[in-house]
Amino acid sequence: MVTPVAAAALPKPVVQVRGLSKRFGRHVVFDGLDLDVWEGEILGLVGASGTGKSVLLRCLIGLEGVASGRIEILGADVAVMRMGERTATERRSGVLFQDGALFGALSVLQNIQVPMREHLDLAEPLMEELARLKLSMVGLPADAAHKHPSELSGGMRKRAGLARALALDPELLFLDEPTAGLDPISAAGFDRMIRGLQRTLGLTVCMVTHDLDSLFAVCDRVAVLADHRIVRTGRPKELQSAPNHPWIRDYFCGQRGRAVMQGATGD
Repeated sequence: MVTPVAAAALPKPVVQVRGLSKRFGRHVVFDGLDLDVWEGEILGLVGASGTGKSVLLRCLIGLEGVASGRIEILGADVAVMRMGERTATERRSGVLFQDGALFGALSVLQNIQVPMREHLDLAEPLMEELARLKLSMVGLPADAAHKHPSELSGGMRKRAGLARALALDPELLFLDEPTAGLDPISAAGFDRMIRGLQRTLGLTVCMVTHDLDSLFAVCDRVAVLADHRIVRTGRPKELQSAPNHPWIRDYFCGQRGRAVMQGATGD
């Protein structure tokens, strides 16, 4: 029996998925998938190309429907949310899509202000001040504010997209391949920024990635998507030391995985 004190010490699921099934025609993407993302952690979601990592992310944020199963985000059932609940959940969560997914006709500052205009009623000077603060939080220079996405490097677009994801001070952050396409130095810098923001702001982060360096650098746990479901969760070192699936063995225990592990431990 769990005592009230012990129960209070247990982590709280911020994202909870049970029995999720998803198909595109005859193609099965998920079949009975279960997943938990605990409050205050950074969870990395990995899997082979084409297994549906980004599709799962889109299901979690409500952009994709599912055949069956239950998804709870911040305690609310996505399938039965009323409009007010959906709006409240959107305000409490942020999303960074691949390559930032910025609006090309808007400046960086205007992109960051989009969620503020949708959900808040703020005076223009205050909105600009808050947007500039988010810009600074993600390490972009002040002169990036009035540039358009086409004038930015790939890494800067990702940082601008992250600033927009943080516009409403969310509790939960979804990241889709945040370091994809970045050179190793830029990717390492982005990893450090994510970990720093998570600690400073008390965020819970669910991150789709294929980047082994990111997994070992920032993730508290990793969930492995294979065979249409989550086949294993655990700390990166646990998955490497005790692989229980062929893909996990190839990914974590291959030459690349061993090299990353040696770098992480300083051996």
